[in-house]
Amino acid sequence: MSPVALPSHDVAVLYGPKDLRIEQRSVWSPPQNQAQVAVVSTGLCGSDLHYYMHGRNGDFAIQAPLVLGHEAAGVVTAVGPGVKNLAPGQRVAIEAGIYCRNCDFCAKGRYNLCKSMRFCSSAAVFPHADGTLQGRMNHPAFLLHPLPDNCTFDDAALAEPLSVLIHASRRASLTSGHTVLVYGVGAIGLLACAVAHSLGAAKVVAIDINQSRLDFARAHGFASQTFCLPHVDRAKTSDEQLKRAKENAQAALAEFDAPAGFDVVFECTGAEPVIQMSVHTAISGGKVMLIGMGTRNVVLPLSSAALREVDIHGSFRYANTYPAALALLSSGKLKNVEKLITHRFPLRDTQRAFDLLARGQDEEGKMVLKIMIESDEKNS
Repeated sequence: MSPVALPSHDVAVLYGPKDLRIEQRSVWSPPQNQAQVAVVSTGLCGSDLHYYMHGRNGDFAIQAPLVLGHEAAGVVTAVGPGVKNLAPGQRVAIEAGIYCRNCDFCAKGRYNLCKSMRFCSSAAVFPHADGTLQGRMNHPAFLLHPLPDNCTFDDAALAEPLSVLIHASRRASLTSGHTVLVYGVGAIGLLACAVAHSLGAAKVVAIDINQSRLDFARAHGFASQTFCLPHVDRAKTSDEQLKRAKENAQAALAEFDAPAGFDVVFECTGAEPVIQMSVHTAISGGKVMLIGMGTRNVVLPLSSAALREVDIHGSFRYANTYPAALALLSSGKLKNVEKLITHRFPLRDTQRAFDLLARGQDEEGKMVLKIMIESDEKNS
């Protein structure tokens, strides 16, 4: 049976820096092994914001109009030939990374490292794979995860960033009784705190340069203690920067009454001075998880890490995490996680949403953490 073009729907398309247009597009009936999803909720991510502001994210510049968005959930509206595990009307979370399932990485269960990965809303490959800021999309059925009954669409959209922290926690072997330090309390850092609590961490603390975010983290139980890094002029030399990082680390550990350091350190900023601090704030034999994507080349205090056997691990996206993320979101173990969603916009106002995310604060002075874009399907 040949594909059929279905009625058009709204799509938010990025053409270049701050050039985002709402267009009408048709979607074809789903092909073999794919399902069509009416996207209900999409959370805006920092990488989406980089594309919106600059037309690129790191080395990856858009080469053609691109639909952003990859933290999403919706309702199955149709299934293609060969799809047995889904049916129209089913609520699903959309896992955005389409991996090959044939390479060595995929065979080993590390599909986040698949060299043929096509990630929705990323310009890393060309032609680009469009993201979820659209009314309807076709997607491989094996990447659509049924929602628990008590999991909302907004909750399910958080499964994507939550997966980042579940993956990092697994790589850190984080378990009950560990002490945890989180650098950066944006949405990712707050989810790091939440995951640590859910795994039984004995102590969870946080560091940032934004006192308002730290106050939020404490007020809502994400961190028991916080430390606000002082604003200072950038160090002129690498030696001076390394010295300052060590001094700041010592000041933070004194504030936390943890002179030996923390078992697991989640670095969620990607900022070079903070990465340097993270080595000094890990306990001997502890682990530093590099989650934030920022500085490309970093000077590190490797002698300190080597002499104290501090393991420094990279953590890139996630693999085999969505079922665990959805179960955790529906379990009630992530206290106050819903408070991460601070603002909501309809799809047609996506540009306003990105502008607000860039400002970081709304007209009433309220902090912006996670913005959810919601389609008309939300109330249908």
